[in-house]
Amino acid sequence: MAHTTPGGTHRRERSARRALRREAPSTVALLADEEDFAAMRRYASFAFHDHGAYLRQVEGLLRALASQGVHTAVALFDPAEYEEFCADSDLDPDTSTARTRYTAEVAAAGPTVTYRGQPLDQLVQGLIGAAEQQATWEYATALLSRAAGCGCPDDPGRTAFHSGQAALRRLLAAAGPGRHHLVCSVPASGAPLVAVVHAQAAEQGPAEVDRTEALIFSTVLACGIATSSPGGVVLRTTAPRGRDTVRGWALHQGRLRPLSEAEVFSAYCTDADTGEPVPPEHGVDYRPGLPLPGPDDPEPEGQEPADPEGE
Repeated sequence: MAHTTPGGTHRRERSARRALRREAPSTVALLADEEDFAAMRRYASFAFHDHGAYLRQVEGLLRALASQGVHTAVALFDPAEYEEFCADSDLDPDTSTARTRYTAEVAAAGPTVTYRGQPLDQLVQGLIGAAEQQATWEYATALLSRAAGCGCPDDPGRTAFHSGQAALRRLLAAAGPGRHHLVCSVPASGAPLVAVVHAQAAEQGPAEVDRTEALIFSTVLACGIATSSPGGVVLRTTAPRGRDTVRGWALHQGRLRPLSEAEVFSAYCTDADTGEPVPPEHGVDYRPGLPLPGPDDPEPEGQEPADPEGE
């Protein structure tokens, strides 16, 4: 009759726990800059005194979790938001328990980047980009909501959003094959709203686009449409063979008007802050914007809508 030794039982239990650990995801909230790190140093329970050393320890933790097969998401730790969370939750902010709860309940619900072994500076840049995307989307959505609350019989915010989606589809269809970088900029109170889409298109079939980028781009463009703002779109294309090409459109009365070659050159080769001319880039051709179909024309064949709601 087979029997189990205590040592064998313990080994199997440890193995089972390790297997379960790999199925329990982790979230690490990161103090990305010196200012945020300095804000946390006022808490005696926060054990770090040097930001560089702190970042090295975080990177070591991420590597250790990855070596165990643990899926780890990295979020930004916001000291001001943390203080507000502790006040609302009646928590002592000078405790590791409060920091853990903030990470799990607040930071993890915001923008995150999955750790896949990338260098920490690359991960931080990705996090900052994700946070900026989130802020842009939230502000643009708020502007559209205000447009929707104007008392009009139709919903101008929703109509503008669908127009923004359609405009993105038509831009991608007009762009053709290649690697595309589209930037939409719309004036707003304070800093302008800016959204970026990266797309890859083959000779046949629709362009491959990140759905989150497409959502934010469509929403920002919709803000310009709904508020009749003088925004614009710039498209930079790297063709499979050949030079880079830059084209542009101006938002006018809710439509994207193609810019002339001279207008594209002027817009791309002028310093936005000083208004001074800057030299054109080597290996880049400046071309007029392409005419786009109108809202009543048929949809571009094969282009899927960038609709997050799955409508």
